[in-house]
Amino acid sequence: MARGLLVLVLAAAVPVLLPAAPAAAHNSLTGSDPKNGARVATAPKRIELRFLASPAPATTKITVTGPDNVPAAGGAPTFAGNRVSVPFTPGAAGLYIVAYRIGSADGHPVSGEVRFTLTTGTAAAPPSTSAAPSGAVPSTPAASPATSAVSPAPAADEVDSDGGTGWLWAVAVAVALVALGGGLLLRRRSARG
Repeated sequence: MARGLLVLVLAAAVPVLLPAAPAAAHNSLTGSDPKNGARVATAPKRIELRFLASPAPATTKITVTGPDNVPAAGGAPTFAGNRVSVPFTPGAAGLYIVAYRIGSADGHPVSGEVRFTLTTGTAAAPPSTSAAPSGAVPSTPAASPATSAVSPAPAADEVDSDGGTGWLWAVAVAVALVALGGGLLLRRRSARG
């Protein structure tokens, strides 16, 4: 009887574990150059994104923006296996955001971004030095984005439309632990009786 109950509990736990397998069809970012959160002094010629699976050019969109939301992609992306490269046109020093959106084998789009800071760049336009009319109070120029401190995001912001399978894994582990504990308890009781 104890073995029968253990088999029944395990049979109920197996379907909970199986739905997690389709999540493997989702593509995801595995790395980038420059790395997310990096501070680089020399601007790279290209920005490279690496994915778990080869992204399809037809469903891949990559944009690069710099300080003041200025576009910084210097051309169309090129694809080589699971890698996508975009020519980089640096501008002012500051935060650069590489946003991507790719399709997955199961049809769900995956999007996210990589952020890095270019510590050197083209000089920002100097504030106007024209003389103020007599009697006017000179205004203080606003801080330029190129000179303001920028703190990059610590991790890639990846958004996946799979509905969140993390809770599914937690439930599966809980069910497996309950089944194991119940089986051991029944085994002890049947050994005593």
